[in-house]
Amino acid sequence: MREIIFDTETTGLESKADRVIEIGGIELLNHFPTGRTFHVYINPGDRKVHPDALAVHGITDDFLKDKPSFAEIVDELQAFFEGAKWIAHNATFDMGFINAEFERLGLPPVPQDQVVDTLALARRKHPMGPNSLDALCRRYGIDNSHRTKHGALLDSELLAEVYIEMIGGRQAALGLVNVEEGSSVVEVDDVEVEIMTRPRPLPPRVSASELEAHQAMVASLGAKALWSRYSS
Repeated sequence: MREIIFDTETTGLESKADRVIEIGGIELLNHFPTGRTFHVYINPGDRKVHPDALAVHGITDDFLKDKPSFAEIVDELQAFFEGAKWIAHNATFDMGFINAEFERLGLPPVPQDQVVDTLALARRKHPMGPNSLDALCRRYGIDNSHRTKHGALLDSELLAEVYIEMIGGRQAALGLVNVEEGSSVVEVDDVEVEIMTRPRPLPPRVSASELEAHQAMVASLGAKALWSRYSS
């Protein structure tokens, strides 16, 4: 199973008016990172970065001037995500922007059944919260001290670690596995377990007096007792 953990940064909060300016993605294969990543900055055209958004991600209009448009990177984006699940934290926000960009180019939206929202997963797993990305990093002991501002690729890397923890992926990796160098396929070896037989059985641990007391108790239950049916 192929999954892409991704994040976006935008010029603001309105998907129909604002634009995507950064996309970062991490590829997982059967819940294991393959090392393949996707990362682009995007020129939003005449849409300026809102000051509130700038305070979150620090991406300036001047920095984006020489970056490609969404139309110029869309083929590369679709090729990277093709056949994979789209996984994001608060995916409704990110997919709203991605699908709005697709709509502007006359492309179909990403089907809802191809999208996984890790915020919804976290709320089911930890209903008392909090379930922000930073809070989940603290919960799972993931170092996010270098996250001074939001960044699509960095946030994707952190979310990938959180996602693997939430689905128990790290525990699954503790089995006996062989991974060929340069390969993203994980194969599990057959394991043979020899069941040993004691050369001399252990002596009974019930004393004679305890056995007599048990038999007396069973006799007091009467002929219709369930224990009598079991012992017979």
